[in-house]
Amino acid sequence: MPNTLQEMIKHKLDQNGWSYSDVARRGGISRSTVHHLATSARLAQMPQQTTLEGLARGLGIPVAPVQRAAAEAAGVNLYLEDAPEAADPEVAILIASVHQLSPKDRRHVAVLVESLLQAGGSR
Repeated sequence: MPNTLQEMIKHKLDQNGWSYSDVARRGGISRSTVHHLATSARLAQMPQQTTLEGLARGLGIPVAPVQRAAAEAAGVNLYLEDAPEAADPEVAILIASVHQLSPKDRRHVAVLVESLLQAGGSR
């Protein structure tokens, strides 16, 4: 069963027709690193911050969800003090609820959120 990081990468690749090389080039990281993160069900350790920033840049998404997904894949508890959900309990509830969904249902939620953001949804 794929982890959240794998699902995130696969979704962006499928959505945009990108390859591992495309993401690597966009993010300034190696293709082998993108491949490793996309295909490893369990990471031996938490990737370096610069790697996570490059992956996020390559995927065109914020770094915080990439950090959380990588931490989950590495079995690390990650506490982001300045993360928006730390200040907004509604966001924390949404995130906790999404984690309880099946991978298929999480993909549906991701597509819905992306469509709302593209439509200029209010904050």
